[in-house]
Amino acid sequence: MYQALYRKWRPQTFADVIGQQHVTDTLRAQLQSGRLSHAYLFTGTRGTGKTTCAKILARAVNCEHPVNGDPCNECAACRGILDGSVLDVTEIDAASNNGVDNIRDLRDETRYTPAQVKKRVFIIDEVHMLSIGAFNALLKTLEEPPEHVLFILATTELHKVPATILSRCQRFDFRRIGAEDIARRLLDVAAGEGIELTEGAARLIARLADGAMRDALSMLDRAAAAGAVDEETVTAALGVMGQDDGVHLAEHFKTGDLAAAVTLLEEYYSAGRDLAAVFDQMLGLIRDALLVKTSRTDVSALISPAYTVKTLQGLCDGLAASTLIAWSRIIGDSLDRMRSAANRRVEAELCAVRLCSLGAENYDTLGGRVEALEEKLKNGVPVQVVQTPQSGGMAPPPPRDEDAPPPPGDEDAPPLIDGEPAPQAKSGKPAGPTLTLWPQWARLLDALMGKINVGALTNIKLGAKGALEDGALVILCEDRMAYILAHKDETLAVIREQAAKLNGGPIKVRVREAGDEIIQENNAKVDELIGHAQELDIEIKTL
Repeated sequence: MYQALYRKWRPQTFADVIGQQHVTDTLRAQLQSGRLSHAYLFTGTRGTGKTTCAKILARAVNCEHPVNGDPCNECAACRGILDGSVLDVTEIDAASNNGVDNIRDLRDETRYTPAQVKKRVFIIDEVHMLSIGAFNALLKTLEEPPEHVLFILATTELHKVPATILSRCQRFDFRRIGAEDIARRLLDVAAGEGIELTEGAARLIARLADGAMRDALSMLDRAAAAGAVDEETVTAALGVMGQDDGVHLAEHFKTGDLAAAVTLLEEYYSAGRDLAAVFDQMLGLIRDALLVKTSRTDVSALISPAYTVKTLQGLCDGLAASTLIAWSRIIGDSLDRMRSAANRRVEAELCAVRLCSLGAENYDTLGGRVEALEEKLKNGVPVQVVQTPQSGGMAPPPPRDEDAPPPPGDEDAPPLIDGEPAPQAKSGKPAGPTLTLWPQWARLLDALMGKINVGALTNIKLGAKGALEDGALVILCEDRMAYILAHKDETLAVIREQAAKLNGGPIKVRVREAGDEIIQENNAKVDELIGHAQELDIEIKTL
């Protein structure tokens, strides 16, 4: 009968255990010196080797010919424990044997000396599943067991184990196994099984396993059913996004190509992939991109092996760190909604809409635009300087040849704002009024964090601005959804409260949809950057 890879390739000695050297070295030293504890507690995430090490330890304490603390796996005791014929080594699943009576039966068994080996070993897996009564029944025996008894407890949820149990055991924390270690192990297993496994596929499986060796072997088992295993085979068998697919999707978000992004999501959906898992993988990609973007040192050891530093640098080129952070927040909010949504596809496409709206240089904060300017200055791109009107006055007109006739309507042309022409009057109607951005707007958005609905706050951040008009704070909403959410009574009440605190006194707050208003922002930081660029002899074009 076929045996699953994770069972067939389970380590048989401490030396074979991957990624837990801090545990195996200590256990081997205790075995060699004879200074064994009466009770051990192994804790860590799934698939990291807790039960495997417990079984190796059970053989090692009973082995007739141990080798440097490892069981020989050849003597009668080792072979008997391996094939289950030795009844003195008992493995108990606490998930299904969690009652007081089960533990009382176990406690009664500890009185009897071993019949075939040196020590009776009780391995209690998922020990956190025991009831309070069962834990209490185990306490005294666990504290002072007979000389011939060894307890090994294993759990994935340490916080559920009572402190009275923890204090009676030697605790070992099992770490997540590194992706590189998992990938190497997969290649060794594939070679032993005659499976054609590419290095890229091994790295992809290692990343998806999230530090669990057992999960990685199970994924390899599934992917190998069709024969040779490459990255395409893994993505098809596991229903996940490939390494290049994530970068391509991010590129569409970067350029604001909504049609291409939705088309790619449609392909994933038609292929049966979980769109929530797709965006969850996107978070990992964005995390790696942020590390590459913001770190001044080599971060190749900190990023996922699925991507190279060069690939991430190409993705980050022209993107501000604030935009990547905004992406992560939008995806995080969307994932929360996807988990309870009746139609995940719609939520995924709405998430794509929001992400694409942040493409190019359309950042939601002044800081984002400043970062974009820094990117241009760094690359030697000429930057247009906009002279901001002072004290409410009009900006001076650009110099021109006095002999040249003025172009039609030139005397009435509005000033440039942020490098783009202000809205022109249409059909003889004058342009909207010029309003001043409320100086405390950014602080108000920070103050609203945790006090209003996360979705409402995200929409307000991305689709609204706060300006002063006749001494009142006017929230101008550029999209309908932001207006609806900001206009809710409970949301508006919190905004008024926080705005009053920042203003140092009461302030009127109104919410309306944006029209032709021109919002004048403070460009002090931008002016500082431009001054610095001029000192470096970087070409500056003044309008």
